[in-house]
Amino acid sequence: MQSLTVVLLQGDAGVAQSLVAALSQAFFSVQQVQSLDELRNRIAKHRAEVAILDIEAAPLPEVEHLSRDFSGVCIVCTHRVADEEMWAAALQAGAADVCPANDIPAILRAALGNARGQRSAVA
Repeated sequence: MQSLTVVLLQGDAGVAQSLVAALSQAFFSVQQVQSLDELRNRIAKHRAEVAILDIEAAPLPEVEHLSRDFSGVCIVCTHRVADEEMWAAALQAGAADVCPANDIPAILRAALGNARGQRSAVA
């Protein structure tokens, strides 16, 4: 288990529940939130290393603001129909990756792999 904190903003309750269950097996703390304001507060309060957010709940301009405001946080975006164009736009906005919301293994790989990389870069 990684001693990292994850904050999750996911619009679909079923997907959120599945993600929390999977993330809890891999991360020290998983904080599920319901809004962008709550996401920002939890990232700051818990010094989260990873933010996983649904692009429908946090549009790309918000991803860009989060990336700028929390430069040490690995941002993994999810979307129910993620495509190549969305992926490129999200990376441009500062996300580490974009995964289909129902692809839990891909989300875990993106969060774990990129969080490790960010942690080594800081050390």
